[in-house]
Amino acid sequence: MSEKSNPHGQTTGHVWDDTLAELTNQPPKWWMIGLHASWILVLVYGIYYPAWPLLHSHTKGIAGWTAVKEYKKDLAEVESIRAPYEAKIAKMDVKAILADNELKEYISRSGKVLFGDNCAACHGSGGQGNPGFPSLVDDDWLYGGKIDTILQTITNGRQGMMPKMGGNQLTPEEIDKLANAIYNGKVTEEPLFTAKGCVGCHGPDGKGMQALGSANLTDKIWRFKAEDQLASIKYTIAHGVNDPSDPKTRKAKMPAWKNRLSETQIKKLAVYVHELGGGQ
Repeated sequence: MSEKSNPHGQTTGHVWDDTLAELTNQPPKWWMIGLHASWILVLVYGIYYPAWPLLHSHTKGIAGWTAVKEYKKDLAEVESIRAPYEAKIAKMDVKAILADNELKEYISRSGKVLFGDNCAACHGSGGQGNPGFPSLVDDDWLYGGKIDTILQTITNGRQGMMPKMGGNQLTPEEIDKLANAIYNGKVTEEPLFTAKGCVGCHGPDGKGMQALGSANLTDKIWRFKAEDQLASIKYTIAHGVNDPSDPKTRKAKMPAWKNRLSETQIKKLAVYVHELGGGQ
């Protein structure tokens, strides 16, 4: 196609298949405006903000802006809003905090982050518990679910102990009998429960003693959940919990937080846990 016969303007001489030609026309004005506006914006941005790399650093920008400064500014704004609530919590005991609906609402929100950072790894993001760690949302408490008890647990930690009953205490057949009775919720009907001294820690009704942190054996809420729960019960009976004489014993320790968190943070956690649904 010749240049004269092209109704759209002159070509560069590049023509394909005698139909498709490369024209010498200028781009549309709006496109050129956008092009120049783009490089001007990049230049202004590079002058105003940190942008260009140097040999050992970078340009700082005339605004003096940094991500760290913006973070600290935002954090200061959040802390200024929280400050009145935090000051009240610091001066009040946990029972008084529970009686204050405004503070409870504040803790239900701010305590979620505190719980997620320090407790969720063991107890789950919603307090539902993880394998080997107890649920905090039911009514089954080893040491009690009252607010003062929860505060004490978080502050000082907990570590109960169940001696192993395997070996010289119970034969494999006796362990089977006792485990089946526990699994079926009929532990008090099994003579071994009394004869072997289990009542000393779990009580004559098998419901445990909070003073000792011993488990309730009648409600089918399992401290150590497993797919084969009966086998798990047998293992606990045989090897105990935190028994230093048995290398296969269950490990169960709640660490103390008094040296890791502030008193105010511990009070917030205690109220938050209490309000998860299982607090008494």
